[in-house]
Amino acid sequence: MADGTLLANDLRPSFGAPRPRIEIALVNNMPDAALQATERQFASLVEEAARDDFEVNLSLYAMPETPRGDLARASMRERYATTDALKQAGTDALIVTGAEPLADDLRDEPYWSALATLVDWARTSTVSAVWSCLAAHAAVLHLDGIVRQPLASKCSGVFTFERTGEAPLTAGLPGLVRIPHSRRNALPPAQLEARGYRVLTRSPRAGADVFVRDGQSLFVFLQGHPEYDADSLLREYCRDVGRYLRGQQAEYPHSPHGYFDAETERSFRALAVRARSDRDPRLVGWSSEIATAMRPARPWRAQAVMLFRNWLELVAAGKAATTGEPARRLQA
Repeated sequence: MADGTLLANDLRPSFGAPRPRIEIALVNNMPDAALQATERQFASLVEEAARDDFEVNLSLYAMPETPRGDLARASMRERYATTDALKQAGTDALIVTGAEPLADDLRDEPYWSALATLVDWARTSTVSAVWSCLAAHAAVLHLDGIVRQPLASKCSGVFTFERTGEAPLTAGLPGLVRIPHSRRNALPPAQLEARGYRVLTRSPRAGADVFVRDGQSLFVFLQGHPEYDADSLLREYCRDVGRYLRGQQAEYPHSPHGYFDAETERSFRALAVRARSDRDPRLVGWSSEIATAMRPARPWRAQAVMLFRNWLELVAAGKAATTGEPARRLQA
């Protein structure tokens, strides 16, 4: 098995009780261009959440069925294990990322069978699992037949979500939290709640953010991206502008909600006016110039760290209470 350990807080204090040890598997399904950035983002978030209180190992896994280019496969070969190896890995918890969809129906994706198998394994063999973005959509489809709904336009930006009540997973968070989202589909909160899911943060504009499914393993679902860098939405927006200018997508992208400063917003609006009248691929350079001048902030970071800190505490508590079984029922 390849050694894909990204994060290892292996120094124990010389006094007192040892820190709880948590083995986390990151199953990375992101496209080739975002693969390494996603590794770094989740590793950094988990490391900051763990501080000096948890000994956390974050190891890398991939589903061979996910389409990859030759360069990405070569890069992953020595660092990633396949998800088949999870059964022998002694994993306590999972983080499963999304992927860029190739089919309208997720059940037609080339990795669907492997992902469904992963969901079934995680239900009985982990303390908890985090399902991010498209992985969240796929997991609820497999578990309860809830089909995601296409949006009229992409949900992109930094949105304000309201906590729906007190819960250990959101303990310490303010009543209103800001989290970036980037998706073209949504899971209706009413359908989730009708099937027994608990929506912990929601917005009238962007819908469900964090929701959970209680069971032998606590499943945590994220429609948003608390792991994002400050410039992630900027890079995605410029990518979508480039796709439009090259004729790879039909609609010019909307600016990310609540993200651009006033000057950047004005500059991109001027570019949009020009691009809609003259769809010239050379305008990609103008987009890059605007992006280079922007210094994006990351107001969601402290709240993202708190969310993952709470998750680590839940995983550690569930693991400590386990006697002879790989997982126990947790309440988030």
